[in-house]
Order: sequence, then structure tokens, then C-alpha cells
Amino acid sequence: MTGVPAHGPIGIVGAGSIGVAFAVVFARAGFAVRVWDALPDAAPRARDELAHRLDILGLSADVADRVSFEDDLAVALRDVVLVQECAPERIALKRELFARIAAAAPPTAVLASSSSALLPTAIAEELDDAHAARLIVAHPGNPPYLLPVIELVAGARTAPSTVDEAAALYGAAGLRPVRVNREIDGFVFNRLQGAVLREAYCLVRDGVASVEDVDEVVRSGLGRRWSIIGPFETVDLNTRGGIASHAEKMGPAYAAMGAERGQHDPWMPDLVAAVVAQRREILPEEDWAARVRWRDAQLARLAPIWDAIREGSPDTEEGHR
Repeated sequence: MTGVPAHGPIGIVGAGSIGVAFAVVFARAGFAVRVWDALPDAAPRARDELAHRLDILGLSADVADRVSFEDDLAVALRDVVLVQECAPERIALKRELFARIAAAAPPTAVLASSSSALLPTAIAEELDDAHAARLIVAHPGNPPYLLPVIELVAGARTAPSTVDEAAALYGAAGLRPVRVNREIDGFVFNRLQGAVLREAYCLVRDGVASVEDVDEVVRSGLGRRWSIIGPFETVDLNTRGGIASHAEKMGPAYAAMGAERGQHDPWMPDLVAAVVAQRREILPEEDWAARVRWRDAQLARLAPIWDAIREGSPDTEEGHR
């Protein structure tokens, strides 16, 4: 862990929904957590929200006892190994906050922003090199105590060791770090989500399907499959011969769909070869059939759970009974 203590303390700047969610993540993992917010009335609401979320998760009072709410930023950040900034998505506000954080936090602390769109280089623009070297974006799935993925994005001046330390800390908290190799608007999570949303809006606009039917395709189809495997593994397992065969058979159709939306991004042979090579490192060809059986077994195991959730949803006829 490159010298980073395994269990905090952690400083959280911003006691809104994401700040409270991160408090749950770190406290559940055994970290001491200190939360600070600039608004004087934020702490009582955040305490209530914290108690509610811990109750939903069935966590004991011991977890809540690890979280304190501080009025003084310097107290909140004293001796912390990581600062998780969770302020609103405004660049001027984040720059102002990180100037204060840099002055209050230990020089060895990881400085992480929860931003879902702002780039770390822009956030760190007014910091000196020493503090910019400690700053990253750590963008969570929401809520992070239920969606464990967290994207780690380095800025132009971020030290590689900072990303390593952050990955170790988030891993110790039960999250699954994904290193984004370069700065890009929306990172990975929101670019994938955005691609689906753009097409969903188009399908409704063009009269192809209703809002409910688009949601149903995802709920009962794509969502179930993607809950256990991602899009690359999906197409790798869907076609005998794997991704290479899928790209050969379906690549032209997907290129035509993209062109219909004004996108010219065909899967070129060198790109397909690179994806195939990565997939074959993960899943050798001789293990393909066994992995297909595994996929089907997991979908079968989860089907009763999904059906029970659907029947109990207030959005269904069964849920209203």
C-alpha cells in the first residue's frame, strides 16, 4: 500500500448525498470518518440520512460511531490519508475548496474529487505542483455503498504514486478501482451511460418504442445480462468463435446503426484485434464453453431474485396489490 495506513482517517468535504454515501462506504470498512460542510445546517440532515442508509443496509450502531461531523475544516482533515471532496459540480467552487483543503490536509494525503464530469487538470489549475501531484478525480457509481466501481482519473500533474495510493485505499474500503488512462469528458461510466441514454431518447423521439418499453428492454434484457458481464464479454460469449466472429458478423450492422445517428466509428480490424487479444488473455479460447455455461448458471440463479423484485415494485400491477 506504499506506506498508506490501512484504516484512515478519511476526511469528507461536503455532507450532501454523495458525501454521506462515502461516509457509509469508509465507516463500514472500519475507517474513522470526519465530515465537514460549509453550510451550518448540513450536519443534522446528514446525520439523519446516514442513520437511514445504515438502517437500510442493516449495519450496526458501531458503524455510525465511526463518523463524526466537524465544524472546523482543519479539524476534519487533521492526519487524514484521503480527502474526498463531494461539493456541487461547479469548477470555481471546487478550486476554492481545494485551495482550502491543500492548506489544511497533510502533505501526504490523497486529494480526491467526486466530480462526474470536471477534469482533474482543470480542478487543480490554481494549486502548486506539490498539491496538484496529490489530486485525482475519484468518480463513484451512485450509491457507492451498493455500486462498488470507482473511476480514478489522473490530471496532467498527478503523480502516478497518488493513483496507486488511492487505488489501495478504495480497495481497502471495498470499492473496485478502475484506472481511466487519460482525461476525457464523462470518464467511462457516464460515456457508456450517455451512449445508451442518447439512443433511448432517439428511439422514443422516432416513435420506435415507448419510454416504458425501452426501460423494459434494459430491465429484462440488457440489464440482467450486464449485471454479471460487461458488453465485451457479452458479445464474446454470444457467438461461437468469440469477439472476432461477432465483429465479422455484426460489425457492418452496428456501423450502419451508428451512421444512422451521424456517427462514423466502424470497428476497424486493428481495433478488433486489440480487443480480441485482451479478451483472450482474460478468457483463453479453450475455456470459452465453460464460461458460457457459467453465464447461464448465474442468470438462472438470479432470475428468481429479479422476478421477486419486479413483483414487489410499486411500478408494477403486482406491486400495487
